[in-house]
Amino acid sequence: MTKAEQMDRLMSGYDTKISSTQLLALINESYHVELELPQADIDHWLEGYGDSVVTGACARAMINERFSINLDALSALEGKRISLFSKNRWMLRHEHDWFAVHTGEGDVDVRIRPTPYYEEHTGSTALPERLSETLVHMGYGCDHQGCYYANPEGQAVPDAFKGKTMMAVMQAIQEL
Repeated sequence: MTKAEQMDRLMSGYDTKISSTQLLALINESYHVELELPQADIDHWLEGYGDSVVTGACARAMINERFSINLDALSALEGKRISLFSKNRWMLRHEHDWFAVHTGEGDVDVRIRPTPYYEEHTGSTALPERLSETLVHMGYGCDHQGCYYANPEGQAVPDAFKGKTMMAVMQAIQEL
């Protein structure tokens, strides 16, 4: 069961209006990450539902829209052997992950580097050549520590770019 499916299952147990405290607890239980989000904003959004039951999909869409935390994408990355550091915390991290993706303040930049597990199993401290080439083609700069991209407009990197980056990393993992 994916993290999103687990969240949906947990939310289906609420036949009455859910509170922001309960919603954040469900996210913590499903995703194993404690999000520190402004509860007043979530409460305001929940008020718009009145007495209607809020679905997990609606809650995840709101979290992405208002706080730039894409819970559906996190769910899709589970088990893909990619560690993700974002919003000043590890969102995904397992000792057998091949690569680590670090996003900076406001998701304006991203760095991709090999993990100690990758280095131990490949004998290399560099990203695979094909992955580096793909990332350079996307606008990344690469050095001996990994590849780095900063949005030249100073804005958060768009979700589509993030998705393309993760697809390139997943392709590299399949080729290992």
